[in-house]
Amino acid sequence: MPTPIIEVKNLTFRYDKRLEKETLANVSFAIDKGEWVAIVGHNGSGKSTLARMLVGLLLPQSGLISIAGRELNDESKWELRRRIGMVFQNPDNQFIGTTVQDDVAFCLENLNMSFDEMKARIDEALELVEMSAFREHDPSRLSGGQKQRVAIAGVLALKPDVLILDEALVMLDPRSRRELLASLQQLRNTQNLTIISITHDMNEAAAADRILMLREGHIEKCGPPQDVFHGEIEWEPPFAERLRRTLLKRNCSVPNSYMTEEEMVQWLWK
Repeated sequence: MPTPIIEVKNLTFRYDKRLEKETLANVSFAIDKGEWVAIVGHNGSGKSTLARMLVGLLLPQSGLISIAGRELNDESKWELRRRIGMVFQNPDNQFIGTTVQDDVAFCLENLNMSFDEMKARIDEALELVEMSAFREHDPSRLSGGQKQRVAIAGVLALKPDVLILDEALVMLDPRSRRELLASLQQLRNTQNLTIISITHDMNEAAAADRILMLREGHIEKCGPPQDVFHGEIEWEPPFAERLRRTLLKRNCSVPNSYMTEEEMVQWLWK
C-alpha cells in the first residue's frame, strides 16, 4: 500500500483574522510518494495559499500538515523545507548566478556542501532536465522553457522528495510546455518524485494522477482526470476531451468516456 508523503488534516487559514471568510477552510487530503497531484481552482480559491503552506511559508491557524510523518511547524519547517522544492511562475525571479551552473550551485553552497558533492549534484540535476550543454550560459539569455528547466534543476539538486510547481508552466509556449511535462513525467518515474502542480491549464492538470479542485477554500472535487473531466465542469476540459465531445455532437462513433490525448490519438488511427 502506498505511503503518504504529505498529509493535510482540517487545514484552516485566513489572511485577515478580523474577517469571517477563510482562505482555506477545513481542508483534508493525502498525497502518496511518487504521485502527481494537480491543484486547480479559480483566482482566490486558495490554491497558491495551500502551496505556500506546504513549504512552511505560511502556517495554519488550525489543522496540521505532516511531511513524511513529521508535523510541519515553526520548529520543523527549516528541516522539512529541504524535502520540498518549489518552482514559481517566473523563473527570472529565482536566478542568482551569472551562469546556469552557478545558479544551480547557489542553494548547495548555502548548505556548506563539499565541492565534489556539489559538482556531482549539479551535473546530475542538469542532466535530468537536459540542460548540461548550457551550463556555461547566462540564464537570462535562455528561452522560457530552458529557464524553467534551470529553475527546476536548482530544486532537484537539493534532492527533494516533493516538487511543487506554482503556475510554473503558464509562461511557456505550447511546445515547451509539452516537452517539460514529458520531462517531469520521466523524472517522476525514474526518481520516484512526488509532484504537486498548481495550475489553471487543464491540459497540464490532465497529466496528473489526481486532480484536486478548490472553490472558495474548500475541496469541491477530487479524483483521477477521467472522473473529474467526464462530467460538465466550469473549466474548459483538456483538448482531447473537447475533441471527443465535439465528435460526439456530430454523431461520430466515438467512445462514450473520457480519453487522454494518447488514447485519442490511438483511436483516431484506427
